[in-house]
Amino acid sequence: MHNKPIRVLVGKIGLDGHDRGAKVVAQALRDAGMEVIYTGLRQTPEQIVEAALQEDVQVIGLSILSGAHMQLLPPVVDLLKRRGAAEIMILAGGIIPRDDIAYLKEVGITEVFTPGASTRAIVDFIREQLELTK
Repeated sequence: MHNKPIRVLVGKIGLDGHDRGAKVVAQALRDAGMEVIYTGLRQTPEQIVEAALQEDVQVIGLSILSGAHMQLLPPVVDLLKRRGAAEIMILAGGIIPRDDIAYLKEVGITEVFTPGASTRAIVDFIREQLELTK
């Protein structure tokens, strides 16, 4: 039996123009055998969800450094639910204050990776979570 590779959409949401970290994570996921779709800079929640659905991904990884995470991440969760795709795992990374993480998880963000998180930790987390949902 041939297992299909994990498909991950990596995107920069909002007006944040710094994408080095997102590209490093995307390359690490590719190196780990995952298929990665990188949407580029300045994506809206609607663009992220539409791309995720078109690309049939299991995971969305959103990088945000602008401080707008409380405004931009919950709509992604809501849009996925409305489109019948609530099973897509959403990960966030970037400059997100510790005090905001619990709320983001409460509204549906699966995990938040802050500066200093290793790419190995992200790869392992994705694999473990998808294994649990099989």
